[in-house]
Amino acid sequence: MSEARTKRSDQAVRVWSALYDYVNAQDRRRELQAALGLGGGFGRVKVLLHLEEGPMTLRDIADANGLDAPYATVICDKLVQKGFVVRTPHPDDNRRKLVSLTEQGRATAKLARQIIGEPPVSLAAMTSSDLTTLEDILSRLATS
Repeated sequence: MSEARTKRSDQAVRVWSALYDYVNAQDRRRELQAALGLGGGFGRVKVLLHLEEGPMTLRDIADANGLDAPYATVICDKLVQKGFVVRTPHPDDNRRKLVSLTEQGRATAKLARQIIGEPPVSLAAMTSSDLTTLEDILSRLATS
């Protein structure tokens, strides 16, 4: 490998590591836990966000969130207890249930999206020019 290629590769590793560390440092789980009262982990929030798209079966919830079916049931049980979701019979199969957001669940999902979507202070403080450059770079990365 040429010296220039090695330097570029080393630089790519440094940039990736810095980007990875920056994103991980912006973890919003504690803020979400405090605001939503959903306890540890991010699984319950993810389920609420998926249910914004409409009712889902427990199997759909498990598949969409990369969970096994028993754990999806545990999460939904907790969300039912909190009043965020309800289970109703599936119109095509009485053996299955549909899980849907309640009004409280919709409000909670909306708040979760607001918290997750709020940019970190350090990012929001960047100049418009720097944000434009970063946005351009990230969009090129996303399409490559």
